[in-house]
Amino acid sequence: MGDRVGLVRIVVTGAAGMLGCDVVTAATRGGHEVLALGRPDLDVTDVAAARDLLGPGDVVVNCAAWTDVDGAETQEAVAERVNGAGLRALATACRDRDARLVHMSTDYVFAGDASTPYPEDATLAPVSAYGRSKAAGERAVRDLLPGAGFVVRTAWLYGENGPNFVTTMLRLEQSRDTIDVVDDQRGQPTWTRDVAARLVTMIERDLPPGIYHATSSGETTWFGLARAIFTAVGAEPARVRPATTSSVLRPAPRPAYSVLGHDAWGRVGLEPLRNWGAALEEAVPELRASLAAS
Repeated sequence: MGDRVGLVRIVVTGAAGMLGCDVVTAATRGGHEVLALGRPDLDVTDVAAARDLLGPGDVVVNCAAWTDVDGAETQEAVAERVNGAGLRALATACRDRDARLVHMSTDYVFAGDASTPYPEDATLAPVSAYGRSKAAGERAVRDLLPGAGFVVRTAWLYGENGPNFVTTMLRLEQSRDTIDVVDDQRGQPTWTRDVAARLVTMIERDLPPGIYHATSSGETTWFGLARAIFTAVGAEPARVRPATTSSVLRPAPRPAYSVLGHDAWGRVGLEPLRNWGAALEEAVPELRASLAAS
């Protein structure tokens, strides 16, 4: 376990995105100096530009990514430029400036055909272009920053600051009598606020570098999640009907099983993130209020 460190400068790339916004908020509330970088502020593939922004002791939390899973199937080179080559450039800049790097990755680096949670050291076997680009980013961090690089995988994210499944369901509950939702994909719905808080804790406790899984505890399907959302707002959950993946044609294959294991947290003396249902119960009223105000 690492010892608690003092305040540090936290550099957040992808700071305008759903997770990045919450990381900026959590780090600021923790009293840290924060440098928030959106796409206009930094091209993550530009080593020199990244090097100029960093200093010794900085901690970079990389939330910048190509996230169009379906678009990557026809634009794999573009996705790899951001998610793969971009990480090699960012990791190089961190190495040159004696900075640490916390890189956000995804369940898509796995095949999604398991039946038990993927451990942190599971073999990478992506089946989509997006997954291959994210796996390339992971390898860059491991190769260039073996003593100062963190890979934090997350999945099924939802939050206030970007499009996501939970806010989509909240909108559809208001506009449709029934909705069909896939019931043969399993995963861990995860609130970005919980992930952001854990990332700041990782930095403050100076955890050892390596791979961590920042997903909620427990598991469900998209159908189960949708019914939980309807229940949380007092709507009739039977309005959500089960569907199969094969009935929803998408360019990129979706993992059937995206449940990630959490053993690494125990090794550093931390509990995994809370159960997905408890987080959702707290998040829904806030997300609903935000939608109403928008």
